Parts: sequence; C-alpha cells; structure tokens
Amino acid sequence: MKVLLSIFLLVMLSHYAKCQNSADSLIKVLKFEILNKKTYENRRNARILVLKDELAKVLPANYPDQYILCNKLYDEYQDFVFDSAHVYTSRLLEISNLMHDLTKQYDSKIKLGRIQLTWGMFKETFETLQQIRVSALPDSLKLGYYELKSRAYTEEAMYNTDEFYSPINRAASIKTIDSAIYFSKPDSYEKYRHVAELLTIQGKRAQGAVYYRKLLDRKTLNYHERAMVANDLSNLEAGQERVKLITLAAIYDIRAATKETLAVFTLGKILFKQGDIKDAEYLLTEALSEARFYGNKIHITETVAILTTVSAQKLINSENEKNRVLTFLIILLGIAILSTLIIAWNVYVRLKEVKVREQVVREQNQNLDKINKKLLEDSHIKEEYIGYFFDVISGYILKLEKIKRNLERKVKTKSFEDLLKLANEINIKQERHNLFYTFDNIFLKLFPNFISTFNALLNPEDQIRPKDNEVLNTNLRIFALMRLGIKDNQKIANILENTISTIYTYKTRIKSKAIVNGDDFDNKIMEIKFVETNEDVD
Repeated sequence: MKVLLSIFLLVMLSHYAKCQNSADSLIKVLKFEILNKKTYENRRNARILVLKDELAKVLPANYPDQYILCNKLYDEYQDFVFDSAHVYTSRLLEISNLMHDLTKQYDSKIKLGRIQLTWGMFKETFETLQQIRVSALPDSLKLGYYELKSRAYTEEAMYNTDEFYSPINRAASIKTIDSAIYFSKPDSYEKYRHVAELLTIQGKRAQGAVYYRKLLDRKTLNYHERAMVANDLSNLEAGQERVKLITLAAIYDIRAATKETLAVFTLGKILFKQGDIKDAEYLLTEALSEARFYGNKIHITETVAILTTVSAQKLINSENEKNRVLTFLIILLGIAILSTLIIAWNVYVRLKEVKVREQVVREQNQNLDKINKKLLEDSHIKEEYIGYFFDVISGYILKLEKIKRNLERKVKTKSFEDLLKLANEINIKQERHNLFYTFDNIFLKLFPNFISTFNALLNPEDQIRPKDNEVLNTNLRIFALMRLGIKDNQKIANILENTISTIYTYKTRIKSKAIVNGDDFDNKIMEIKFVETNEDVD
C-alpha cells in the first residue's frame, strides 16, 4: 500500500512539473509574440489599405460593390479599432437603406448590435435587436441574430448580480443558444461552440470542455477562432491548465491582430494572484495598450484599476526586499563592531523608524481628515436632497390622490368635457420649473459661492449671470450637477430633459471660454467649497 501511494505521488508531482514547464514555455512564446505584434498589425493594416483603395475607386451609384467592400472593412475593424468599426457599420446601414434591401439592413443592424455590446451598451443592443423581424431573416442571418442575442443575455447576466434578473437572463440565453444551434451547419465551428456554451450554462462543464477540445484539435480553425475557444475552455479549467489555455488564447489573439480581447488581461490577473508581479505588470501594461488601441473605455478602466493594485504591491515587495537587505547589513555590522557601537546603532535605527512611523501616522491622519470631511459633505448633501425629494414626492402623491378623486367623480357623472379641463389644469412646464427652482435653491444653500467661483474661471465678458427670474440657468445647472458628482452626459441630459449632444455643446462652449484648460476647469468645479448650514430651504 505504501509503495502504491509513493508511486501515485511521484506521478502527480511529475504531471504537475510538466504542466508548470508547459505554461512557463507558453508565457515565453507570448512575450516573444508581444514584441513581434507589429508584424501582425501591419498585415491587417495592409489588407485594410487595399480595401480602402478599392472602395475609393467604386462609383458613387454602385451600391452593391460599396456594400461588399464596407462589409469587408467592418470585418477587419470589428476586433481591431472600435471607432472605425462603428463608422463602417453606419455606412453599411446607409448603403443598405439606399439599396432598399431589407436583408442587408438587418445584417447591418446585427453588426451594429455587436459593436454596441462590445462597449457594454446592453440597452441599446436589445433595442437594435427589437428592430429586427426574425421571420424576415434568411437562415444565414438567423444564426448571427441568435448568436448576438445569446451573447447579450449572457454578458448582461455576468454584470447583473440581481438574484431575480440573473436567472431570467440565464434562461433567455439558453433559449437563444438553442436557436443558434438549430441554425448552425452540422459539424461546423459554430455548432460545436454553441453546444459547448449551452452545456456550460446548464452546469455540464465537463461535457462542454469535451466539445471545446474537439474544436481545438481541428486544423481548419483560424487564429481568432482558436483564441475564442481557448479562452472559453480556460474558464472550465483550473491551475496550470487554465494558465496554459488562457496563454494560448492570448498568443492566438496577437497572431490574429485582435485588440478587443481579455485574454492578456485575464492572464495578468492570474499571474498577479500567483505572486508573479513582474510578468503580471508586463502583461497588464500590454492589455492596457491593446484596450487603448481598440478604444474600449470599459476595459481601459478595469485594467488601470488592477495595474494600480499591482504597482502598489510591487512597491510593497520592493520595500520588503530593502528591509531584508538592511536587516542583513545591520547584522553584519553588529558582528564587526564593538557592542557599544551596536547599541548606539540600534538606538539610531529605532529612532529613525519611529520618525518614519510618526510621519506615516501624520499622513494617514491627514488623509483620514480629508475623507471624514468628504463623508460629512456627502452626508449633508444627501440629507438635503433626500428630504427635498421626500417633500416633492409627498406633494405629488397628494396631487395624484386629488386628481384620482376628481377623475372618479367625473367618470361617474359622465362629465367628459370636465375630464379634458382637468387634464389641462396639469401644468407640466410649471412643475418642471418648480422642480428646478427648488433644486437650485438647495444647491446654492449648500454651495453659496458657486456662481462667483464659477465665473472666476471665465473672462469678465464671458461670465454667466442668471436672469432676475432665475436662480440658476441651464449652463450653471449642468456644472452644479457635476459638482454633486453627476458627470455622465446621458444622466445630465435625462435630468435636464435635453439631448446628450446639447449637454456636450453647453459644456464645450463654456470650457472653450475658460481661463484654464478643460481638465483643470472640471477639477476647479469639484473644488468649490461646500458650506455646512442648518437653515431650511423655502
């Protein structure tokens, strides 16, 4: 029994060492390919230049050829440069409309949905899908339609942690994957991949892995397809096998000149968790470069966040190493010098450490003080606005109750003309004016120096003053919302009932007249002081 146990342990250790060496070798290959990535990018750029040259020669009225070439350019840019992919998607939509070709219009919308989903625009993706009448699609497009829909449900479920909605998304994803499998050709790449996805979602991970491995064994797959299969399979594995697969995915992505990828990013995170700070930082820096090249702001933000953590850990490790070296030197000096000098040296070192610690404590106390002030400010702002909105909502409930009683009375008496009069008595414009008026007053109560400080950032002739009947105007209100932490143009547009482009135009116009540059202008706005007060707002 002991002999068998020894043999088993020996085999397991041998297998682990083999996997470790295999993963390490692949990481070396990956680093080489990263250094060589310009070669693959140049090949793709060369193909793009040829296509653009051909497109430039096509006559303006030759819509079919324009569509074919724009479609090829979309394929080249789809995982390469987001902005360019979006441009050619728009051109495909425009050309298909000019051709009055419903099939091409739907194909273009499916491509638009893919681009929107890449940026995490779930709402827009589903809106685009709703514009497509599935029954009008040929089978070749139904596959792409259901692939997009399934991917949208799956990715939304990953971001949606709500216990109610996630199962709904999962069920919808299973249903659409079933449809994608139905419209996939027998024994095709798409068929195997979607079957593997379905099995994985159903919790049959081992069976799903079998299909992924069958795909990897095929010689007909291109680099991009291999990258996606290796990436998906890595999510079903653990340990060094997962590292090996995600490294393969990263290598294939580079060879395919694919910029919209998470393989290098994921590998960097894994190596960081394993304590390989050097390789993790190198790969995450590369992932950040790829995300910036493609133009995916979501991936840029995620990568910068973990790179910051890696840099902090690197600094900690460096300091620990310095401390170890310093300790070793102190020991050597302690052996070489007299006991009295050892005591003196120890006293000196300890005093120095105490000073450093005192400085660290002072800095931490200063940081805590800043954080406490910020928390106090946020707390007061929330108290003011929560109280205000409770008052407003209570008022609206009373109004609704009154309207409900009047409606019931009018309906019972069949006074239908009075119903119209009752509707006309509801002045939406005045309600909105009251809403903004109260918001403005609360804001100036919290930030009484806002207007003067804001205007100090502008030349005298460009300074903005509210009219006599205004508390804040639209220009000031946009930046007031920014000071409260609402910086997203879409959210500001929704609050002020304007379009995103209008909000963007307002902000750009103001910043162009500022005496500081755009970024400094935003920072100055955020630095406008909050003033604590207990006065009530009228």
